[in-house]
Amino acid sequence: MLDQKPYLVRALYDWIVDSHCTPYLQFLTTYPGVVVPPGFDEDGVMVLNISKQATNQLDLGNDFIRFFARFRGQAMPVHVPLVAVLAIFAKENAQGMGFPPPDMENLPDTPESSAAQKTSAAAGDGKPKRDRSHLKVIK
Repeated sequence: MLDQKPYLVRALYDWIVDSHCTPYLQFLTTYPGVVVPPGFDEDGVMVLNISKQATNQLDLGNDFIRFFARFRGQAMPVHVPLVAVLAIFAKENAQGMGFPPPDMENLPDTPESSAAQKTSAAAGDGKPKRDRSHLKVIK
């Protein structure tokens, strides 16, 4: 069977937009293959508005999400492998879906993953890393 995550992300995106809400994407910036401008994440996690008004060339693919977004007035590329996505939710009411974080211990040995592991080890500041999303389910 195919991975259900890309289908869920696209369906939730459409549902959020059709409900006249703003779709937000939460993802790990430390996962190999993630491309974002440096300095905008918080403890290796980033939350971005992925509405059509906030992005350009939004592509919700089967393996990745990519688009251009403005950071301090500059259009910059964002590329997020689907495995790094932690949640998609509506800004207005936090309704959406969270996903389990990827297994960061057993990454394939690629130049990207080696560089990411070295960067995260060098940037260690003694703070424990979050294992879960900071989002709460509200009924």
